[in-house]
Amino acid sequence: MNPLILLTLGITLLACVLAVVGLQAYAAGRAQHAALVERLSASGLPEPLGRARRFRKIDRRLRKTRFGRRIEQKLATTGLDLTPGEFFVYMLGSIAGVWLIASSLLAPFFGPVAGLIGLWAANAFLGWQRARRTERFINQLPDLARILANATQAGLALRTAIGIAAEELEAPAGEELARVADRLAVGHSIEESLGELTERLPSRELVVLVSTLVLSARAGGAIVDSLRNLTVTLEQRKETRREIRTQLSQVTVTAYLVPAIGLGSLLLVDMMMPGALDRMTGAFFGQTAVLVALGLFALGFVLIRRLSKIDV
Repeated sequence: MNPLILLTLGITLLACVLAVVGLQAYAAGRAQHAALVERLSASGLPEPLGRARRFRKIDRRLRKTRFGRRIEQKLATTGLDLTPGEFFVYMLGSIAGVWLIASSLLAPFFGPVAGLIGLWAANAFLGWQRARRTERFINQLPDLARILANATQAGLALRTAIGIAAEELEAPAGEELARVADRLAVGHSIEESLGELTERLPSRELVVLVSTLVLSARAGGAIVDSLRNLTVTLEQRKETRREIRTQLSQVTVTAYLVPAIGLGSLLLVDMMMPGALDRMTGAFFGQTAVLVALGLFALGFVLIRRLSKIDV
């Protein structure tokens, strides 16, 4: 056989072998990259046993976008056991559901309106979860200050006292302090670790506590007496916040009744005059009137919430 033909066959066979090896290396690299992104993009909380994560491909793609990173940051402050991909899919499913329900019960015009309201409600739900988690954390601050004072009085370092508080307290304080303790264990400073805690759960009480701990760690001083006095102050603020919340409960219910009355009036009109909403939203002036009415109801809700919000 011609040596040139043999050389050509050998080079072709070698190229095929190298192509197969390259494809295998590429596939293995892609799998390792996906696993590394999955670990680095995790929120830091351990996944519970038996909890299978859904929509992994959507989650990996979503985390690469700015929108996905914003969702991840909000979920990290809420304490919800959800990935950005799961929340995104559930949000789209909820928006589609309210779209179809509004279109079938009221009129097709109300479908997109209900979808926009559903999108706002998803963002408001994350804000409500964050506020609820922050409120629970604030209620645990007196116990946290008391544990830190006792541990410091016993001669323990502040880093060790934070670790003890993370073990003694329940969620969310225990989880958040465990994050702080983990960051301190890998070499981060107390100021940096506690500063991230105040960013996740912003509140005046936590800022005061963190400032006390940071100044004591930086300049020294009677940290035990400071924490004792701060514990009494936090207990008093806790009771004051509880009394204010009780006094404003009726106003809060009124704020949610305002948009409920608007929705109930639309349903009542459609029940009394079947097809009236279709005819009304079929014209430009009717659509404008409906949008103006919905805007006024939303404005009333926002104003009532603003007026009933008292910072202590």
